Amino acid sequence: MVDQLGTLLRRLRMESGLTQEELADRAKLSVRTIRRLENSTSVDHRLTTVHLVADALGAGPEDRLVLAAALAKAGVKQEVGGASEEPVPVPGHVPAPAPVPAPRRIPGVLAEAAEELAREVRRRWRLEEEQRRVHDPYALPVRWRRAPDVLTDRPENIQRLPPGVAPSGVDLDGDLRGDLRDAAEVYRRIRSGRLVVLGRAGSGKSILAIRLALDLLAASAPADPVPVIFSLGSWDPTATALPDWLTDRLLRDHPHLVQRVHNGPTLAAALVGADLILPVLDGFDEIAEGLRDDALRALNATSLRLVLTSRRGEFAEAVRAAGAPLVSAAGIELVDLTPDDLADYLPRTARPVNAPGDSRRQGSGVWDHVLAALHTQDTQDTRDTQDTAAARNLAEVLSTPLMVILARTIYSDAAGTDPAELLDTTRFPTAHAIEEHLLAGFVPTLYRRRAPVRTAHGHPPPRQPHRDPEQVRQWLGYLAHHLVSLDDLDQQDLAWWRVGASLRRSTRVLAVALTCALSITLAEWVVGLIAHQLGAGAAAGLGRVLMEGALMGPIAGLAFGCVYWLVTRYGGTTFEPSHVRLRLRLRLPGTHHGTRVGRGPFHTFASRFGAVLPGGFVMGAGCAFALTLERVLFDIIPFTSAAMVEATLTNVLAFGLVFASATGVVFGLMAVFEAPLDIASAATPVSLLAANRATVRRQVVVLVPALALAITFGGGLVVRLLGLVIGDLNWLLPDALFIGAVGGLGGAFSYALAFTAWGQWVILARVWLPLTGKLPWNTVAFLDDAYQRGVLRQTGAVYQFRHSRLQHHLGDNYRRHHTAYTPAHFPAPAPVAAHGDETT
Repeated sequence: MVDQLGTLLRRLRMESGLTQEELADRAKLSVRTIRRLENSTSVDHRLTTVHLVADALGAGPEDRLVLAAALAKAGVKQEVGGASEEPVPVPGHVPAPAPVPAPRRIPGVLAEAAEELAREVRRRWRLEEEQRRVHDPYALPVRWRRAPDVLTDRPENIQRLPPGVAPSGVDLDGDLRGDLRDAAEVYRRIRSGRLVVLGRAGSGKSILAIRLALDLLAASAPADPVPVIFSLGSWDPTATALPDWLTDRLLRDHPHLVQRVHNGPTLAAALVGADLILPVLDGFDEIAEGLRDDALRALNATSLRLVLTSRRGEFAEAVRAAGAPLVSAAGIELVDLTPDDLADYLPRTARPVNAPGDSRRQGSGVWDHVLAALHTQDTQDTRDTQDTAAARNLAEVLSTPLMVILARTIYSDAAGTDPAELLDTTRFPTAHAIEEHLLAGFVPTLYRRRAPVRTAHGHPPPRQPHRDPEQVRQWLGYLAHHLVSLDDLDQQDLAWWRVGASLRRSTRVLAVALTCALSITLAEWVVGLIAHQLGAGAAAGLGRVLMEGALMGPIAGLAFGCVYWLVTRYGGTTFEPSHVRLRLRLRLPGTHHGTRVGRGPFHTFASRFGAVLPGGFVMGAGCAFALTLERVLFDIIPFTSAAMVEATLTNVLAFGLVFASATGVVFGLMAVFEAPLDIASAATPVSLLAANRATVRRQVVVLVPALALAITFGGGLVVRLLGLVIGDLNWLLPDALFIGAVGGLGGAFSYALAFTAWGQWVILARVWLPLTGKLPWNTVAFLDDAYQRGVLRQTGAVYQFRHSRLQHHLGDNYRRHHTAYTPAHFPAPAPVAAHGDETT
């Protein structure tokens, strides 16, 4: 069995594509140990050593059973308290080893999807580091220490040790400076793969999460899980299970993962289910306060390897409420910056501005007085002078990377400012006053009109559009308020397709009804005028056409508004962006590296057909009522007459079935020809918007003739079949062509504007909100400009405010200036006692 052990380990290593040296490095063992295991030159193998090798190889369940049998017969050495004992037989079975993050032998389609996802994640977060200017002039130090024991699990659980084996110490201290590699190294020491990163607001948790993800990607093997950063604030653990929520976030940010595998889950769900995703859950403290203990219990119900960041106070409160910390998780806590950390950094951020009339202050002179005060505030005598108090307040504020970056932006990146004003106790009597000043001055400083700095080659950069800072702050404040008001949760994701959801449902229904009424009216007039020009009517006919459009439009708009209300009331509050594009080739299920991908066209057709059938019937009923009203006004027929009531009911049934069947067939066939978006379509919010605009444009091009033909000729078939039941019905070809043309043209544009994410964006965020002054007219350019200036960041397909404290500050400022809103307050977390001290 010793030979079997070596043969098994050697086979697993070859299948993983690793050399003995690479396996030794991954398992944190010597190459000599690996060779002894594979060559079976010794039988005194330690149990934990074999477990380390099995984990590094990602041995599957069947191989682990064989391994357990080989160990049981060969005997192993157990480690107790760091000392080795004589080989002892393993009684019965070997204790279960640590869960592995991902099986090594995975279907080729999943392996390729994971590899493609890793490339995209790496590209996005490298760009984010550049936007954050993390390396300009160099990365601020982010140091940490081991978190208090009351907030972490037992060491033996963290190390996944078998029963009876004493845990050994794991060094978790480190920092981000120099080569920026320590975060990944610390994480690899944690056998459970579960880590909690704690720190106060602005301490650098998000920067650490980004660097950890990039470092893990840089050293990952082909089948390693892909670290993906998820903003946790939008998760409601009582409504959505964690795997489902992770899948939804992946589909939102990477629409190409909507492709299905073997008539089953999407690629996103398959990646999550196969443990090919390492969730880096950023912002546990951003979850609604009443849901945090539920969230912690939900996380403890899983065995996923994950990284969780949170403020310490909020996490400690959730631990107390849930009765346990994050199971099997180690913990680190970020520590504050010191004046010594700032002594080199701040002077190097102050550079001469190449602009006429600038004072051209050089180098460290801008920060000399401030740095001197910070260094001397701890050396003063016991007398608490005013200068000492000011320096201590400033030292307290500049102890987090967030406040240092804000101070650097306001005083190093802008001409004519002096950071010495931060020591003025009259203006800033407390540390909180300094923080509010830095937060309030961040946006105006970034939008201050100033001459552009020349590039290294002497060429001026493109000029940024000038915007009034106070107006910008109002617009950003509205967006921040919109995030807080969504679903009564404190959201972080600023998604372009959800901006319109900030309006009341009644307002949105009104906007949709007006838009659809205008679309149908214009369609009626266009088709009627074309028919008139072609000689199909006389002058009187033209007047009737105009009247028909004026009547048909509002009634059809009311029908569309009713459908929209039903969809938003019972089917969700917003319309998600389309994750597919149209193509001419029929989408058929196929195989990829032995794995079936996609689902059958019949299933696709049936699901879409059933979804749009009720809406089509309501549209047809609206058309029937419009025709009744036209006859009442033109033909002077009483609405309450028996003939009119009978005709109206018959028309409601007939037109309802005609429009329902036509829309069902057309949208069902269109679904069959849809294909997932490629990965480039979700690179940024702007590109996803552009991709959805292009998709809607293609849909309109297809829907106009398809709906017209389906209503014209399919309606004839429906009328004939219905006539067999209720008697003869008229469906003359000229009238059918007219109704089909109006239905195709007006219906396609109404659908595009009312029931797609891009259409909602246009009528609400590009028209309605700018009309009311809440957003600028070119909202896309404004959001992209805010990203370029550093106010917002991009996380996949959504924007986020660069810092949650900035978001809260802007939102609260907006509510204070609008009496219709109640100000939201975000109190500091209660002190948490640990190791004899109190830290928030």
